[in-house]
Amino acid sequence: MGAIELIGAVLSAWAVWLTARRRPWCWPVGLASVVVYSGIFIDARLYSDALLQAAFAGLIVYGWLRWLKHLGSDGRVQVARLPPRQFAGHLALGLAGALALGYVMHRWTDAALPWLDAALTAFSLVAQWWQGRRHIAAWWLWIVVDVIYVGEYVYKDLLITAVLYAGFVVLAAIGLRDWRRARQSVPDAHPAIG
Repeated sequence: MGAIELIGAVLSAWAVWLTARRRPWCWPVGLASVVVYSGIFIDARLYSDALLQAAFAGLIVYGWLRWLKHLGSDGRVQVARLPPRQFAGHLALGLAGALALGYVMHRWTDAALPWLDAALTAFSLVAQWWQGRRHIAAWWLWIVVDVIYVGEYVYKDLLITAVLYAGFVVLAAIGLRDWRRARQSVPDAHPAIG
């Protein structure tokens, strides 16, 4: 699995780097990484992560189409605010999804880490949704999720993927900084999370 994991890691890192730079090519590169990682996670019995890849595929198509409608004159996506009510509602949905998926994985599969894997899956979907909607808050959630993923992958002996996710934390911090700068250049009278 080492060579395949390395290919998936390179594609994933490239996609996140393009996302941090607000480039719409992040979406097709991300789709390629999803295909590779689906197989990796099935082999590692991280079934929630494998399901997450399928959900990511749909969200990637959505995000790509949405970003293409909101490009600035520089070819980069324009950052949008996240209203506090949506922020709270989406996190509540993430928690409900984590509990439901965790129960299913614990009860009916041989998943290695059913509750943790389910929680990371659910909140990754929230972060991906926010990314497609162009919200800065996605970067904060990615930082939290990715730090926890590093520990999970070390535990599962997916060391290349653990290093990748440590790199994702750095890329998320860069994305957060760059997206905040881009957002500051656009006036907005509505209060929001980011």
